[in-house]
Amino acid sequence: MPLARELVALRTDVETGVELESLPGVRPDHERLVELLRRFGFSTWLKQYQEEGADSQGSDAGELEVETVTTRSQLDALVEAVWAADLVAFDTETTSLEPLDAELVGLAFAIECGKAWYIPLCHVDQNTEFDRDEVVESLRPWLEDPARAKLGQNLKYDLNVLERAGIRLAGVVHDTMLASYVFHSTATRHDMGSLAVRYLGRQTTSYEQVAGKGRVQLRFDQIPVADAAEYAGEDAEVTLALHRHLWPKIQADGRLQAVYEELEIPLIPVLARMERIGVALDCERLAVQSREIEGQLSELQARAHEEAGREFNLGSPMQLQAILFEELKLPVVRKTPKGQPSTAEDVLQELAADYELPRTILKHRSLAKLKSTYTDRLPEKVHQRTGRVHTHYHQAVTATGRLSSTDPNLQNIPIRTTEGRRIRKAFVAPAGAVLLAADYSQIELRIMAHLSDDERLLEAFAAGEDIHRATAAEVFDCALDAVSSEQRRAAKAINFGLMYGMSGWGLARQLEIDRKSADAYIQRYFERYPGVQTYMESIRKTAREQGYVETLFGRRLRTDEIRSRNPARRQAAERAAINAPMQGTAADIIKRAMIAVDGWIQAENAPARLVMQVHDELVLEVKEGALASVREAVETCMRDAAELKVPLLVEAGSGPDWDSAH
Repeated sequence: MPLARELVALRTDVETGVELESLPGVRPDHERLVELLRRFGFSTWLKQYQEEGADSQGSDAGELEVETVTTRSQLDALVEAVWAADLVAFDTETTSLEPLDAELVGLAFAIECGKAWYIPLCHVDQNTEFDRDEVVESLRPWLEDPARAKLGQNLKYDLNVLERAGIRLAGVVHDTMLASYVFHSTATRHDMGSLAVRYLGRQTTSYEQVAGKGRVQLRFDQIPVADAAEYAGEDAEVTLALHRHLWPKIQADGRLQAVYEELEIPLIPVLARMERIGVALDCERLAVQSREIEGQLSELQARAHEEAGREFNLGSPMQLQAILFEELKLPVVRKTPKGQPSTAEDVLQELAADYELPRTILKHRSLAKLKSTYTDRLPEKVHQRTGRVHTHYHQAVTATGRLSSTDPNLQNIPIRTTEGRRIRKAFVAPAGAVLLAADYSQIELRIMAHLSDDERLLEAFAAGEDIHRATAAEVFDCALDAVSSEQRRAAKAINFGLMYGMSGWGLARQLEIDRKSADAYIQRYFERYPGVQTYMESIRKTAREQGYVETLFGRRLRTDEIRSRNPARRQAAERAAINAPMQGTAADIIKRAMIAVDGWIQAENAPARLVMQVHDELVLEVKEGALASVREAVETCMRDAAELKVPLLVEAGSGPDWDSAH
């Protein structure tokens, strides 16, 4: 015991030759500290650091002076100041997080760090010499002037709020949320509070601190002006400070700067417009489908009870576990961390290959999810004022640059099942219009051909061959016209699986074949497409050496775990490194296409509107008589969005609903 104590004790008698008092103080590197806390899993310390902040952080920020604008002379001075500034950070305060419902309550501005202005517009307790309309008209020329540079945090929201207030915001040149996302997509969340902690070492005031929580939470117009001014002014000033920290980092890399300036910033008004437009929904069709699914769920439940030999709750993992593994004695595929047999989805899928009850449970789960997520929920998302569904598109969520959507999530509507496709039929065109759906065909495989420069792959795409059939012919060493449907299915699994770094074990599981056969397929694939193997090896090496990979357009995708000592984490990072350039490039291309299509619509005042973006697909509402010309223009914009070594193929269709357009 004494020896153990001695081994862990800190030595305090070491001669260093330096007095502690003589050591100079230095400013802490908050960004590096947060990165280290994340990397080494100090989640409790990280949470404390982010929630509580440190006393030393306040000194970095300095004192913030917020001027509350209440007189006409103050308003005139502010208007003069924003016109004279090269760049202005601003923020809107509203009554709702939903921009279609939000009423403008106040405006905050910052031109220099340490100082901000707040203009109250309709607070309950405000006492100003002007009304809301007077402020709007005073600032409208500046807000709508494309030559006056504006900066914000998540400006898509502010753009839609101002549009609702009758202002067409222009001159958006910087957005700190997107700057952080482009600089390091996975470093942190990209909300202002998280960015302030990571990059500035500052703890910002949360909305709950000024408005309260839960049932007693106040709307922003109910918050006293003095408190609102400090909160809103801080938002604007912190946004400016974040910009000054992040912008030089992005400027230091010309390719990152191009992604930011040519892709992410121009996409803001495109997405804002799509969110405002929304898409029409046939609620009665969904109601009919819900009732039918309800009947199917009852039948499946009865079948499951019969297969189990007794009644049980299909939604209870404990009851399902008892029936499958204790009563029916099915083999245990995997155990939970607590040592219990798992009933997870992938486990049931493996068991479903040989047993009826797991198949029935999976079918029940699938239909129940469709009903709860879509057929029941989508009609609830129809906006009362517009009669349409308005999803929210997010630019700063996925690691690869792909857009995501929420309320509702349009990206996850299943399309491989009949029931899933029926949900798409509920997305409809209004009277006098049709939906046009334009989709990139096999875009990630085409990007793979471009990046790998594999001669045979390039030839297949250039000749317009069915790439899966061509791969099957190569792997199974047969003529193109002799490829069976089963061989094509296997080749498709290989093509897409290898893009995601799939191993022989994974391929064997997907194709339901033995591991030896799967390994042989992969070996034969690489023999026929050596350029692909060379590319994969080089991208792994690049990721290990520099800690990131890039898309064709310069988006940087970090691979921090690729040097991990944990084999599972390292292998996962290697798989991500292989796939990220392809998926990220595909994301960049669809964004370029959206910007081009929207630009054409606005410039030509075309009788069409972009209403949805899902994966590699754009959906437009088009006046019936203009379908041919719009289709041609959209296909051209999408094909011209990137120049690859193989053709970009766009497949477009039209119909009265989304499903019919495919």
